[in-house]
Amino acid sequence: MGLTVYLSGEIHTGWRDEITSGCRRRNLDVTFTSPVTDHEASDAAGDHLHQSGIPFWRDHVSAKLNAIRTKTLIEMSDLVVIRFGDTYKQWNAAFDAGYCAALGTPYITLHGENIIHPLKEVDAAAMAWATTTEQVIEILAYLLRDGVQY
Repeated sequence: MGLTVYLSGEIHTGWRDEITSGCRRRNLDVTFTSPVTDHEASDAAGDHLHQSGIPFWRDHVSAKLNAIRTKTLIEMSDLVVIRFGDTYKQWNAAFDAGYCAALGTPYITLHGENIIHPLKEVDAAAMAWATTTEQVIEILAYLLRDGVQY
């Protein structure tokens, strides 16, 4: 049994690489997907469609194109890991959590203890809360274990 896991959330640290390389080291059967993590490329996703010069419309068109990717990949996932970092407000990650909750797609939140309070509703709907990427890897390893041994 393999898993498809979407890695949502902050793009300014190497947490995705830590999880993917940790799973590879443990030979876990996990396929990972994610949003476009190049901030400039993500912001410019719709530039070829709309050239008004008005920042709202640039963001609006690019957000819609990014949403096609996000919506499709979340819907194809068995599980979503949603990382909330300390530096930036990840409104998109909170939106992804709500989308997972609406779809019934299980998700794990990954964040420090210092932002427990602002994420209390997001965490309440999560199947697990992790504070380290190693904890996420352990969860994935557990989910991929063979059945009960007698």
